[in-house]
Amino acid sequence: MPATVYLIPSLLQEEGTDAIPAYVPDAIKKCQVFFVENERTTRRFFKLLWKEMVIDDYEWKVIGDDTISIFRQRIKEDKTIGIISEAGCPGVADPGQSLIAIAQEMGANIKPLVGPSSILLALMGSGMNGQQFQFVGYLPIDNQQRIKALKELETESARKKCTQIFIETPYRNNQLIEAILKNCNNSTRLCIAVDITGKNEWIKTKTVADWKKETIDIHKRPAIFLLFNDN
Repeated sequence: MPATVYLIPSLLQEEGTDAIPAYVPDAIKKCQVFFVENERTTRRFFKLLWKEMVIDDYEWKVIGDDTISIFRQRIKEDKTIGIISEAGCPGVADPGQSLIAIAQEMGANIKPLVGPSSILLALMGSGMNGQQFQFVGYLPIDNQQRIKALKELETESARKKCTQIFIETPYRNNQLIEAILKNCNNSTRLCIAVDITGKNEWIKTKTVADWKKETIDIHKRPAIFLLFNDN
């Protein structure tokens, strides 16, 4: 049998274990080696799902350039492998994608498991176009480049009727919101989705004009931003 690679979803918020399907611990038990973004947090997460897990019974590798050759070797050895993101689903805005590409190239069985994706959950809750959308990752840090990127995303959204989805490092959330409100059209809709699957979760869509009436402080809180200009 060729190697099997499970793509194991992880928590978006520590209290969000209800978002993890019941069959995920069964997949964890089948694995022999784990390639993870963060070993400490992954071990803690697995213990939440399966208290009896003996951590030292498994091989652990942190994803990086030096793990590619090891990953290839484990595929050749027909191991059962788990790939785990730090948050959400492996391969979606996640470094695990490079290993998945290698597994595909080498003919392994790939088994993606259902779990929480902040990108899709935010889109679902936004009320914006779910037929045409794109995830563009992080916007530029430089203020002028960021303003340029926002205007281009807004223009493209209007032209293609496309929802634009992006993220920011949590400690720069407020600066990003300020840039959006200062530079985007008042009629453009902005969705801010915060602490998805957590006890303090909220997902709100308003026009830029309406957001300007609010006091928004999501400093250091994980968030997804969605922009839609249908004018």
